[in-house]
Amino acid sequence: MNVLSYARRLFSLDTLDTRFTPSSWAHPPGSNAVLTSRLDPAKPLPGIDTQDAAPKTGRSEERGRADAQPSRWITPEFFLYYTVIGVAVPLMCKSVYDVSIPSHPNFPKYEHLLSPGWIPGRKVDNSDQQYSGFRDNIPYMFLLLVFHPLLRRLYDAFQSSDLPEKPSLRKAPQLPQERQADARLDRRLRFDVAFACIYILALHGSSALKILALIYVNFQIAKMLPRSYVPPATWVFNIGVLFANELGKGYPYAGMARFFSPEKTGAVEAKNWGTLLDSYGGLLPRWEILFNITVLRLVSFNLDYCWSLDRAAGSPLEKKQLDPSNLSDRERVDMPAKAEDYSFRNYFAYILYSPLYLTGPILTFNEYISQARYAPRSISRDRTTLYGFRFLISLLTMEVMLHFLYAVAISKAQPVWEIYTPFQLSTLGYFNLHIIWLKLLLPWRFFRLWALFDGIDPPENMVRCMSDNYSALAFWRGWHRSFNRWIVRYIYIPLGGSGGPGTQGKWGRARAVINMLAVFTFVALWHDIQLNLLIWGWLITLFVLPEVLAGYAFPKKKWQNHQDAYRMLCGLGAVGNILMMMAANLVGFALGVDGLKGLIRGIIGSYS
Repeated sequence: MNVLSYARRLFSLDTLDTRFTPSSWAHPPGSNAVLTSRLDPAKPLPGIDTQDAAPKTGRSEERGRADAQPSRWITPEFFLYYTVIGVAVPLMCKSVYDVSIPSHPNFPKYEHLLSPGWIPGRKVDNSDQQYSGFRDNIPYMFLLLVFHPLLRRLYDAFQSSDLPEKPSLRKAPQLPQERQADARLDRRLRFDVAFACIYILALHGSSALKILALIYVNFQIAKMLPRSYVPPATWVFNIGVLFANELGKGYPYAGMARFFSPEKTGAVEAKNWGTLLDSYGGLLPRWEILFNITVLRLVSFNLDYCWSLDRAAGSPLEKKQLDPSNLSDRERVDMPAKAEDYSFRNYFAYILYSPLYLTGPILTFNEYISQARYAPRSISRDRTTLYGFRFLISLLTMEVMLHFLYAVAISKAQPVWEIYTPFQLSTLGYFNLHIIWLKLLLPWRFFRLWALFDGIDPPENMVRCMSDNYSALAFWRGWHRSFNRWIVRYIYIPLGGSGGPGTQGKWGRARAVINMLAVFTFVALWHDIQLNLLIWGWLITLFVLPEVLAGYAFPKKKWQNHQDAYRMLCGLGAVGNILMMMAANLVGFALGVDGLKGLIRGIIGSYS
């Protein structure tokens, strides 16, 4: 295999996530699978633009081929673009590098934020607390990535390949394939439960008891309440937990001890035992910050279980004549698990599944059970190896940026912006956004790589670079993609989405915008209960509106005879999209409102 073909495989969609390729939708010959689109989260998800669409067939496919335009890679137009990119990108890098050298007047103001680096002659900008926690622990996490899958293989080697059945739970004799699948599920989940107990004790110490209490209450909401009460009670409980965790600061035991102890006699003793328990906080004492991702899994289990009760009698797999070992991604999400699978043991294993516990990506409960029962055919040694190489390339890219471009430290130091040129200010904001993208991509890809080694294939979270989108809507579908899919399934579609009954006409469009505002408000509150992030969520909704309005003003079907002009319009939209993303994300994740104002004043003041 030559270098070019290997590079093509390395950066192919199939390596990134097989959900993007037609093979992930293929069914065995003779199957009678029909994916229907209904406005019901308990039914298959709509095949609209909110999810990955299945390959088009029939007239849609013919129309797609008719709309396809010839390649422009070797045309004069694209050679002009190559020239612009070849000149502009190095200048942009040089612009930020020039303000990241010791001789720059502002360097002393942020030098204290830099750390010793491994590249000779350069310090590293490790000032982002969120990313530094990941970067500083990479060697230990790589050891865990190797140790956990090896331990599972050792465990499997000592277990029987065919565990005894539980007759009380079986309604009919099982086929050999189904018996083996249930044995695999039982074996995997017993290991997941045992390892999860050790894992959360190591991570959170005595606070693991608080986590267990919360997930137990959520399970009882699903199992004990009447079916119609489960969805609202689930949302009230989990949103309440988000606020309570923030306001209670993780519920320290010392505070509990003071509350429950007598005012005089037991105060000292209570303080002692409460403080003692708090001292065993584990590797990550602030468990409440990481619990936000767990909340998504709590909601997923409750609603998947609730919607499974609405299914008519009989197996959907039998009705559609599907092979349960070869389901598509959407079918794994949509098909409910067996009634006995919604047990506390399986729920516990899913909520605290170690590779995905800290950051995701997010799997629904249905898909987790499906992949635990039948090994995903998308996982292969070659594909996982290539995906690992892609992670290492991204990690090296981030390291080079942090050693040579100190955009994060400069923004944290809040320097005198007027000393920078407009071009330098613009590129500082632009590279700050790229670092935000990379600092999220790397943990997500690492933990997804761990899951792939362990035999579970979660969705890829970062689909495209933020500079590779001309559509704001498409960008947000690809940013934290598993979270986007979760939102679509559990919030956006139940609210009415952007299509279906009640969403047509002028008021229907307004309702779709309101639904989007509700979604981004939840997203902002879920990230953190801070004003900056709430403003970020509202800004995202505001910045999506121009694209929605432009879609009505310039419908693509009316530009079929002017496709070059339409491409130019999309290019103008891409420029606006990048500028708006820079503004929104700098408010939410970097500078805040006041910092962004200072940056803009610096740009305008420098020009004037």
